Amino acid sequence: MKPAPFEYVAPSSIAMALDELNQHGYGAKILAGGQSLIPVMNFRLAQPEYLIDLNNLAELDYLKQEGDVLRMGAMTRQRTIERAELIAQQAPLLHEAMPYIAHPQIRNRGTVGGSIAHADPAGELPMLAVALEGRFKLQSVEGTRWVTAADFFTDLFETEMAENEILTEIEIPIAKAKTGYAFTEMARRHGDYALCGVAAWVTLDAAEVCQAAKLVYLNAGPIPMQATAAAALLVGETPSAEVIAAAADKASQDEVEPDGDIHATAAYKRHLARVLTKKVLATAFERAKEN
Repeated sequence: MKPAPFEYVAPSSIAMALDELNQHGYGAKILAGGQSLIPVMNFRLAQPEYLIDLNNLAELDYLKQEGDVLRMGAMTRQRTIERAELIAQQAPLLHEAMPYIAHPQIRNRGTVGGSIAHADPAGELPMLAVALEGRFKLQSVEGTRWVTAADFFTDLFETEMAENEILTEIEIPIAKAKTGYAFTEMARRHGDYALCGVAAWVTLDAAEVCQAAKLVYLNAGPIPMQATAAAALLVGETPSAEVIAAAADKASQDEVEPDGDIHATAAYKRHLARVLTKKVLATAFERAKEN
């Protein structure tokens, strides 16, 4: 398995990278960590004429807090995020989920921006960005724009990015007060793509009544799937097994759209969505009470 011939370009600045991408457009691909793109190229499912390598761009490798948001450069390695104390303190959902991504060797090379731009609905980082209500900074020679994570993913492996745009920064809000976050997924083996995964957060008031909630699923449709109606069933309610079960039923029956494959039927994935939803909501409510 060898890739088709291509021209390799390694720009030394974002401006140079944007110029190269603008010049070659549809015939070019951006190389970040290469953990998704290189296998696709080796199978010749992608045959770019130009490969634009961003690994010389140190200005895209950072993690910092500014006020009530965290900012990550698109070339920040997944392992860096996994190990960062700032993430553990201010983004507990992200901290909990990072070890589920493939294996340490993959996370050592894989980048946050690369995984998001790849837009695999079975990937953890796209659904986590949606769950955390993140925003993405997209740059081109024409300027800069911001797109919410919820609007970024449009279809299977499809995004809002134009052919001449590069994802350069990911922004997520820091953890909210009196809020519990939880993540889980089910895979045949650790490191395999999950059959289904769920991220949830809930916010409680002083009387432990739910004020806000979010449920997002991976590998349950062509994009990260938000169960907005199920989350709405939680708002105004005191946590209970019955309330959690009602939300899990709603999400698994009406708001996920899994396809069957060689690993599991669509019906089994819906079953997993229900079981995992109950698990993450119970955990999220307990953590919200502790916070």
